[in-house]
Amino acid sequence: MEDKHSQLKITLQTFGWSVKETDVYIGLLELGKGTVTEISRKAGINRTTGYDILSSLFQKSVISVSGKEPKQEYAAESPAKITEYLEKRILETEDQIKKSKEVVPELELLYSKKNRPKIRFYEGKEGLQNVYEDTLTSSEAIRAYATVDDMHNALPNYFPEYYKRRAQKNISIRAIVPETPIGKERQIHDTEEKREIAFVPSDKYYFSPEINIYDNKVMIASWREKLGIIIESEEIADAMKKMFELSWDRAKELDKEIRTKKTRV
Repeated sequence: MEDKHSQLKITLQTFGWSVKETDVYIGLLELGKGTVTEISRKAGINRTTGYDILSSLFQKSVISVSGKEPKQEYAAESPAKITEYLEKRILETEDQIKKSKEVVPELELLYSKKNRPKIRFYEGKEGLQNVYEDTLTSSEAIRAYATVDDMHNALPNYFPEYYKRRAQKNISIRAIVPETPIGKERQIHDTEEKREIAFVPSDKYYFSPEINIYDNKVMIASWREKLGIIIESEEIADAMKKMFELSWDRAKELDKEIRTKKTRV
């Protein structure tokens, strides 16, 4: 009998009933009727919880209540009421689906406005620090076009500590960088600062402004104009990432050529 009851409870739970609702309902079927104290004792729950569960079952129309406290009694309705309850839910759900189709177009308008590309502007040295601080939120490796000389000249006391913090957050970076004395000095620290540099000839590829691409963002830092911009857009960031990968392949070839020339010299 216990196994049969267990299976019945499992089936009732597939209708969206909680474990305690099934315990109370099966217990009430066995009792026929009873007070909240009797039913709670039968179901193995406390009296306060019993009131809550009985109220829930009453809302489902599968039990009835008569009398007044303290002699109020609950009784199970015909189990056929379960089917009626589920059929009612189906009708309510169909009505909700119909209404949702009516309201979705308006909600889509709000959604599209919310998810339009966001552009934030920052000015001055503090603004440039702000756009760089945002790169520390990245959940992936940063892709960058950068001229190290301009970075360090603009914020000379900022970057050494920034590199450490980025590495501590385990955010790596791949950077296409013009071959300059400061750039070559920085490359010495690539491993500890979780960076991979591909050098390109500085006479042909001197990047200004700097561009960082990460997550759904593109960060632009104009060191000369002291202006920082963050564009937040899945589409734009994805396009920039693809463009970077094309550039990265060529940059690695140029980096190899630069290293080969040095070896020959």
